Amino acid sequence: MQLQFKKIIILSMMISTVYSCVPTRQFNDMQEKNRRLLTERDLLKAENQNFSVEKNELTSKFESLEGDIKEIEKKYRDKSEEYDQLKKDLNRVNRQYFDLRKAQEELIKGNDQGTRRLLKQLQVTQESLAGKEDELRELELSLKNKKQNLEELFFELDKRNAKLIELEKILQKKDSVVLALKDKVSSALLGFKNDGLTVTLKNGKVYVSLEEKLLFGTGSTTVSRNGVDALGKLGRVLERNPDINIMIEGHTDDVPYKTSSGPIKDNWDLSVKRATAVVRILLNNSSIDPKRLIAGGRGEFMPVDSGKTTETRRKNRRTEIILTPKLDELFRILETN
Repeated sequence: MQLQFKKIIILSMMISTVYSCVPTRQFNDMQEKNRRLLTERDLLKAENQNFSVEKNELTSKFESLEGDIKEIEKKYRDKSEEYDQLKKDLNRVNRQYFDLRKAQEELIKGNDQGTRRLLKQLQVTQESLAGKEDELRELELSLKNKKQNLEELFFELDKRNAKLIELEKILQKKDSVVLALKDKVSSALLGFKNDGLTVTLKNGKVYVSLEEKLLFGTGSTTVSRNGVDALGKLGRVLERNPDINIMIEGHTDDVPYKTSSGPIKDNWDLSVKRATAVVRILLNNSSIDPKRLIAGGRGEFMPVDSGKTTETRRKNRRTEIILTPKLDELFRILETN
Protein backbone atom coordinates (compact mmCIF):
# COMPACT_ATOMS: atom_id res chain seq x y z
CA MET A 1 0.00 0.00 0.00
CA GLN A 2 2.80 2.44 0.76
CA LEU A 3 4.47 1.65 -2.60
CA GLN A 4 1.31 2.53 -4.49
CA PHE A 5 1.00 5.76 -2.53
CA LYS A 6 4.53 6.71 -3.50
CA LYS A 7 3.77 6.01 -7.17
CA ILE A 8 0.77 8.34 -7.04
CA ILE A 9 2.89 11.15 -5.58
CA ILE A 10 5.56 10.75 -8.25
CA LEU A 11 2.91 10.75 -10.94
CA SER A 12 1.37 13.94 -9.56
CA MET A 13 4.78 15.61 -9.60
CA MET A 14 5.34 14.54 -13.18
CA ILE A 15 1.98 15.98 -14.19
CA SER A 16 2.84 19.28 -12.54
CA THR A 17 6.18 19.32 -14.35
CA VAL A 18 4.73 18.89 -17.79
CA TYR A 19 1.75 21.18 -17.16
CA SER A 20 3.02 23.99 -19.24
CA CYS A 21 3.88 21.94 -22.29
CA VAL A 22 0.76 19.81 -22.83
CA PRO A 23 -2.50 20.78 -24.51
CA THR A 24 -5.51 21.78 -22.37
CA ARG A 25 -7.48 18.67 -23.23
CA GLN A 26 -4.67 16.42 -22.18
CA PHE A 27 -4.17 18.43 -19.05
CA ASN A 28 -7.82 18.02 -18.08
CA ASP A 29 -7.63 14.32 -18.69
CA MET A 30 -4.56 14.06 -16.60
CA GLN A 31 -6.13 16.18 -13.86
CA GLU A 32 -9.21 13.96 -13.85
CA LYS A 33 -6.97 10.92 -13.69
CA ASN A 34 -5.11 12.53 -10.80
CA ARG A 35 -8.38 13.06 -8.91
CA ARG A 36 -9.27 9.44 -9.42
CA LEU A 37 -5.89 8.38 -8.18
CA LEU A 38 -6.22 10.61 -5.10
CA THR A 39 -9.65 9.12 -4.42
CA GLU A 40 -8.22 5.62 -4.75
CA ARG A 41 -5.39 6.68 -2.44
CA ASP A 42 -7.86 7.83 0.22
CA LEU A 43 -9.81 4.63 -0.15
CA LEU A 44 -6.63 2.62 0.17
CA LYS A 45 -5.59 4.63 3.27
CA ALA A 46 -8.95 3.99 4.91
CA GLU A 47 -8.72 0.35 3.99
CA ASN A 48 -5.19 0.25 5.40
CA GLN A 49 -6.44 1.73 8.69
CA ASN A 50 -9.23 -0.84 8.85
CA PHE A 51 -6.68 -3.58 8.25
CA SER A 52 -4.50 -2.14 11.07
CA VAL A 53 -7.45 -2.17 13.49
CA GLU A 54 -8.33 -5.71 12.49
CA LYS A 55 -4.69 -6.69 12.90
CA ASN A 56 -4.60 -5.27 16.46
CA GLU A 57 -7.84 -7.02 17.35
CA LEU A 58 -6.57 -10.30 15.92
CA THR A 59 -3.27 -9.85 17.84
CA SER A 60 -5.17 -9.30 21.11
CA LYS A 61 -7.35 -12.33 20.45
CA PHE A 62 -4.25 -14.36 19.62
CA GLU A 63 -2.57 -13.38 22.91
CA SER A 64 -5.75 -14.20 24.84
CA LEU A 65 -5.94 -17.58 23.11
CA GLU A 66 -2.29 -18.22 23.96
CA GLY A 67 -3.09 -17.55 27.68
CA ASP A 68 -6.07 -19.91 27.49
CA ILE A 69 -3.88 -22.55 25.86
CA LYS A 70 -1.28 -22.24 28.66
CA GLU A 71 -4.01 -22.52 31.32
CA ILE A 72 -5.45 -25.56 29.58
CA GLU A 73 -1.98 -27.12 29.32
CA LYS A 74 -1.41 -26.51 33.07
CA LYS A 75 -4.78 -28.07 33.97
CA TYR A 76 -3.92 -30.97 31.66
CA ARG A 77 -0.60 -31.52 33.47
CA ASP A 78 -2.33 -31.33 36.88
CA LYS A 79 -5.00 -33.80 35.77
CA SER A 80 -2.28 -36.06 34.33
CA GLU A 81 -0.43 -36.05 37.65
CA GLU A 82 -3.69 -36.70 39.49
CA TYR A 83 -4.46 -39.51 37.11
CA ASP A 84 -1.01 -41.03 37.63
CA GLN A 85 -1.44 -40.85 41.43
CA LEU A 86 -4.89 -42.42 41.22
CA LYS A 87 -3.47 -45.12 39.03
CA LYS A 88 -0.74 -45.82 41.61
CA ASP A 89 -3.34 -45.92 44.38
CA LEU A 90 -5.47 -48.27 42.33
CA ASN A 91 -2.51 -50.58 41.76
CA ARG A 92 -1.72 -50.53 45.49
CA VAL A 93 -5.34 -51.31 46.38
CA ASN A 94 -5.38 -54.09 43.79
CA ARG A 95 -2.25 -55.61 45.33
CA GLN A 96 -3.75 -55.43 48.81
CA TYR A 97 -6.95 -56.97 47.52
CA PHE A 98 -4.95 -59.71 45.86
CA ASP A 99 -2.99 -60.40 49.08
CA LEU A 100 -6.19 -60.49 51.16
CA ARG A 101 -7.89 -62.76 48.68
CA LYS A 102 -4.88 -65.04 48.65
CA ALA A 103 -4.90 -65.19 52.47
CA GLN A 104 -8.64 -65.91 52.41
CA GLU A 105 -8.16 -68.70 49.90
CA GLU A 106 -5.41 -70.21 52.06
CA LEU A 107 -7.72 -70.19 55.06
CA ILE A 108 -10.57 -71.65 53.02
CA LYS A 109 -8.32 -74.37 51.67
CA GLY A 110 -7.71 -75.47 55.24
CA ASN A 111 -4.39 -73.99 56.18
CA ASP A 112 -4.60 -75.61 59.61
CA GLN A 113 -1.20 -74.50 60.76
CA GLY A 114 -1.92 -70.82 60.03
CA THR A 115 -5.39 -71.15 61.56
CA ARG A 116 -4.01 -72.72 64.74
CA ARG A 117 -1.39 -69.99 64.94
CA LEU A 118 -4.01 -67.30 64.55
CA LEU A 119 -6.27 -68.97 67.10
CA LYS A 120 -3.37 -69.26 69.53
CA GLN A 121 -2.60 -65.57 69.11
CA LEU A 122 -6.26 -64.79 69.58
CA GLN A 123 -6.39 -66.84 72.78
CA VAL A 124 -3.27 -65.17 74.17
CA THR A 125 -4.71 -61.80 73.30
CA GLN A 126 -8.02 -62.64 75.00
CA GLU A 127 -6.21 -63.87 78.13
CA SER A 128 -4.12 -60.70 78.17
CA LEU A 129 -7.25 -58.59 77.78
CA ALA A 130 -8.92 -60.50 80.61
CA GLY A 131 -5.91 -59.82 82.84
CA LYS A 132 -5.95 -56.17 81.86
CA GLU A 133 -9.66 -55.98 82.65
CA ASP A 134 -9.02 -57.47 86.10
CA GLU A 135 -6.23 -54.95 86.69
CA LEU A 136 -8.49 -52.18 85.48
CA ARG A 137 -11.28 -53.22 87.85
CA GLU A 138 -8.80 -53.34 90.73
CA LEU A 139 -7.49 -49.92 89.79
CA GLU A 140 -11.03 -48.56 89.57
CA LEU A 141 -11.84 -49.97 93.01
CA SER A 142 -8.61 -48.58 94.44
CA LEU A 143 -9.29 -45.23 92.81
CA LYS A 144 -12.82 -45.21 94.21
CA ASN A 145 -11.51 -45.95 97.72
CA LYS A 146 -8.82 -43.31 97.41
CA LYS A 147 -11.37 -40.81 96.13
CA GLN A 148 -13.61 -41.59 99.11
CA ASN A 149 -10.65 -41.24 101.49
CA LEU A 150 -9.70 -37.97 99.82
CA GLU A 151 -13.23 -36.64 100.19
CA GLU A 152 -13.17 -37.62 103.86
CA LEU A 153 -9.81 -35.90 104.27
CA PHE A 154 -11.13 -32.76 102.57
CA PHE A 155 -14.17 -32.83 104.84
CA GLU A 156 -11.96 -33.24 107.90
CA LEU A 157 -9.66 -30.50 106.61
CA ASP A 158 -12.62 -28.15 106.18
CA LYS A 159 -13.70 -28.90 109.74
CA ARG A 160 -10.18 -28.26 111.02
CA ASN A 161 -9.92 -25.06 109.03
CA ALA A 162 -13.20 -23.90 110.50
CA LYS A 163 -11.90 -24.72 114.00
CA LEU A 164 -8.62 -23.00 113.22
CA ILE A 165 -10.45 -19.86 112.12
CA GLU A 166 -12.53 -20.02 115.29
CA LEU A 167 -9.39 -20.48 117.39
CA GLU A 168 -7.70 -17.55 115.67
CA LYS A 169 -10.71 -15.37 116.42
CA ILE A 170 -10.65 -16.46 120.07
CA LEU A 171 -6.90 -15.82 120.32
CA GLN A 172 -7.31 -12.40 118.72
CA LYS A 173 -10.10 -11.65 121.15
CA LYS A 174 -7.93 -12.87 124.02
CA ASP A 175 -5.01 -10.69 122.88
CA SER A 176 -7.23 -7.64 122.67
CA VAL A 177 -8.69 -8.41 126.12
CA VAL A 178 -5.20 -8.82 127.61
CA LEU A 179 -3.99 -5.58 126.05
CA ALA A 180 -7.06 -3.71 127.27
CA LEU A 181 -6.61 -5.23 130.74
CA LYS A 182 -2.97 -4.12 130.88
CA ASP A 183 -4.02 -0.57 130.04
CA LYS A 184 -6.73 -0.62 132.71
CA VAL A 185 -4.36 -2.01 135.37
CA SER A 186 -1.63 0.45 134.42
CA SER A 187 -4.07 3.35 134.68
CA ALA A 188 -5.44 2.15 138.04
CA LEU A 189 -1.96 1.69 139.57
CA LEU A 190 -0.29 4.67 137.91
CA GLY A 191 0.47 6.32 141.22
CA PHE A 192 2.50 3.34 142.52
CA LYS A 193 5.05 3.03 139.69
CA ASN A 194 7.68 4.89 141.66
CA ASP A 195 7.10 2.59 144.64
CA GLY A 196 8.36 -0.56 142.91
CA LEU A 197 5.28 -1.55 140.87
CA THR A 198 5.51 -2.54 137.19
CA VAL A 199 2.89 -3.81 134.74
CA THR A 200 4.14 -5.82 131.75
CA LEU A 201 2.69 -7.97 128.97
CA LYS A 202 4.42 -11.33 128.44
CA ASN A 203 3.34 -14.58 126.74
CA GLY A 204 -0.26 -13.39 126.43
CA LYS A 205 -0.50 -12.60 130.16
CA VAL A 206 -0.40 -9.44 132.24
CA TYR A 207 2.26 -9.46 135.00
CA VAL A 208 1.79 -7.05 137.92
CA SER A 209 5.05 -7.13 139.87
CA LEU A 210 5.17 -5.50 143.32
CA GLU A 211 8.50 -5.19 145.10
CA GLU A 212 8.81 -6.13 148.76
CA LYS A 213 9.06 -2.49 149.89
CA LEU A 214 5.57 -1.75 148.53
CA LEU A 215 3.82 -4.63 150.33
CA PHE A 216 5.85 -6.03 153.21
CA GLY A 217 8.46 -5.22 155.76
CA THR A 218 11.60 -7.35 155.96
CA GLY A 219 10.66 -10.95 156.82
CA SER A 220 7.02 -9.93 157.37
CA THR A 221 3.83 -11.35 155.90
CA THR A 222 1.65 -8.40 156.86
CA VAL A 223 0.67 -6.12 153.97
CA SER A 224 1.49 -2.45 154.53
CA ARG A 225 -1.14 0.31 154.33
CA ASN A 226 0.31 1.52 151.01
CA GLY A 227 0.20 -2.07 149.70
CA VAL A 228 -3.42 -2.46 150.80
CA ASP A 229 -4.27 0.72 148.87
CA ALA A 230 -2.57 -0.58 145.71
CA LEU A 231 -4.21 -4.01 145.99
CA GLY A 232 -7.60 -2.39 146.58
CA LYS A 233 -7.35 -0.45 143.31
CA LEU A 234 -6.19 -3.55 141.48
CA GLY A 235 -9.08 -5.57 142.98
CA ARG A 236 -11.66 -3.07 141.69
CA VAL A 237 -10.28 -3.49 138.16
CA LEU A 238 -10.30 -7.29 138.46
CA GLU A 239 -13.85 -7.53 139.80
CA ARG A 240 -15.06 -5.67 136.67
CA ASN A 241 -13.29 -8.25 134.47
CA PRO A 242 -14.70 -11.62 135.60
CA ASP A 243 -13.17 -13.56 132.66
CA ILE A 244 -9.65 -13.15 134.06
CA ASN A 245 -7.94 -15.82 136.19
CA ILE A 246 -5.62 -14.50 138.92
CA MET A 247 -2.46 -16.19 140.19
CA ILE A 248 -0.47 -14.67 143.06
CA GLU A 249 3.16 -15.83 143.36
CA GLY A 250 5.49 -14.95 146.24
CA HIS A 251 9.26 -14.72 145.56
CA THR A 252 12.23 -14.27 147.88
CA ASP A 253 15.97 -13.74 147.44
CA ASP A 254 18.56 -16.46 148.08
CA VAL A 255 19.43 -15.34 151.62
CA PRO A 256 18.19 -18.02 154.06
CA TYR A 257 15.33 -16.99 156.33
CA LYS A 258 16.61 -16.54 159.88
CA THR A 259 14.32 -17.55 162.75
CA SER A 260 14.68 -19.41 165.98
CA SER A 261 10.99 -20.02 166.41
CA GLY A 262 7.68 -18.98 164.91
CA PRO A 263 5.27 -20.00 162.14
CA ILE A 264 7.68 -19.23 159.20
CA LYS A 265 10.30 -21.93 158.66
CA ASP A 266 12.17 -20.83 155.50
CA ASN A 267 11.96 -18.87 152.24
CA TRP A 268 9.44 -21.34 150.83
CA ASP A 269 7.16 -20.75 153.75
CA LEU A 270 7.65 -16.98 153.58
CA SER A 271 6.80 -16.79 149.83
CA VAL A 272 3.64 -18.87 150.28
CA LYS A 273 2.36 -16.89 153.27
CA ARG A 274 2.97 -13.58 151.48
CA ALA A 275 0.95 -14.88 148.48
CA THR A 276 -1.96 -15.92 150.71
CA ALA A 277 -1.82 -12.55 152.47
CA VAL A 278 -2.28 -10.79 149.15
CA VAL A 279 -5.18 -13.12 148.30
CA ARG A 280 -6.95 -12.16 151.51
CA ILE A 281 -6.50 -8.44 150.84
CA LEU A 282 -7.99 -8.85 147.32
CA LEU A 283 -10.97 -10.83 148.64
CA ASN A 284 -11.64 -8.47 151.55
CA ASN A 285 -11.61 -5.35 149.38
CA SER A 286 -13.56 -6.54 146.33
CA SER A 287 -16.26 -8.93 145.16
CA ILE A 288 -13.84 -11.18 143.22
CA ASP A 289 -14.97 -14.81 143.00
CA PRO A 290 -12.47 -16.86 145.10
CA LYS A 291 -12.52 -19.55 142.42
CA ARG A 292 -10.55 -17.20 140.18
CA LEU A 293 -7.66 -16.94 142.65
CA ILE A 294 -4.59 -19.18 142.99
CA ALA A 295 -1.87 -18.56 145.59
CA GLY A 296 1.58 -20.05 145.31
CA GLY A 297 5.10 -19.65 146.66
CA ARG A 298 8.21 -19.85 144.47
CA GLY A 299 10.76 -19.21 147.21
CA GLU A 300 14.17 -18.20 145.89
CA PHE A 301 14.09 -20.46 142.82
CA MET A 302 12.71 -18.12 140.13
CA PRO A 303 14.83 -14.95 140.40
CA VAL A 304 14.57 -12.15 137.84
CA ASP A 305 18.30 -11.55 138.30
CA SER A 306 20.84 -14.20 139.34
CA GLY A 307 23.33 -11.67 140.69
CA LYS A 308 24.45 -11.61 144.34
CA THR A 309 24.40 -7.86 144.92
CA THR A 310 22.07 -5.98 147.23
CA GLU A 311 20.26 -4.43 144.25
CA THR A 312 19.65 -7.76 142.44
CA ARG A 313 18.40 -9.38 145.66
CA ARG A 314 16.01 -6.44 146.15
CA LYS A 315 14.54 -7.09 142.65
CA ASN A 316 14.08 -10.78 143.44
CA ARG A 317 12.08 -10.07 146.63
CA ARG A 318 8.72 -9.47 144.97
CA THR A 319 5.12 -10.57 144.64
CA GLU A 320 3.80 -11.20 141.12
CA ILE A 321 0.10 -11.14 140.27
CA ILE A 322 -0.35 -12.94 136.93
CA LEU A 323 -3.58 -12.20 135.06
CA THR A 324 -4.67 -14.73 132.41
CA PRO A 325 -7.85 -14.64 130.27
CA LYS A 326 -10.10 -17.64 130.73
CA LEU A 327 -9.70 -20.00 127.80
CA ASP A 328 -12.73 -22.20 128.43
CA GLU A 329 -14.05 -21.60 124.91
CA LEU A 330 -10.63 -22.42 123.44
CA PHE A 331 -10.35 -25.64 125.47
CA ARG A 332 -13.88 -26.62 124.38
CA ILE A 333 -12.88 -26.31 120.74
CA LEU A 334 -9.70 -28.30 121.32
CA GLU A 335 -11.58 -31.07 123.15
CA THR A 336 -13.95 -31.49 120.20
CA ASN A 337 -11.05 -31.93 117.80
